[in-house]
Amino acid sequence: MTDHATPQGRYEISPDPSRLDAARIHHWLSTDAYWALGRTRGQQDRAIAGSLNFGAYDRASGAQAGYARVVTDHASFAWVCDVYVDPGARGHGLGTRLVTAVRDHLTPLGVRRFLLATKDAHGVYAKLGFEPLAEPDMWMALQVN
Repeated sequence: MTDHATPQGRYEISPDPSRLDAARIHHWLSTDAYWALGRTRGQQDRAIAGSLNFGAYDRASGAQAGYARVVTDHASFAWVCDVYVDPGARGHGLGTRLVTAVRDHLTPLGVRRFLLATKDAHGVYAKLGFEPLAEPDMWMALQVN
């Protein structure tokens, strides 16, 4: 996947699982992401294995600078989760670009419902068309502790 102007051009987005830096992803999420604090490496590795994953990579160094994970059937539904950008790469729209890449990758396959949950990034996702659930009373969740 390509990108265009600098500083955005500094990063490449790719769904290639062989490029993922699993140790770095685990460190980011388990130590700095409120939704995944304390997640074990085993849990993270299983999550990666069972998901569609996107990495953002610095073109010069090849280092991974961002990550997004998607739980999807590749046909009608996608749950966008674990969107994370390294603190040193923030402020350049990289999180928005990751989620845009997810959308652009899955929409041609027929995926029409993309969901995500966020505590503090509503404005970021609203720029891409995400809105609060139209009928939240239809949705249910099971939280197992």
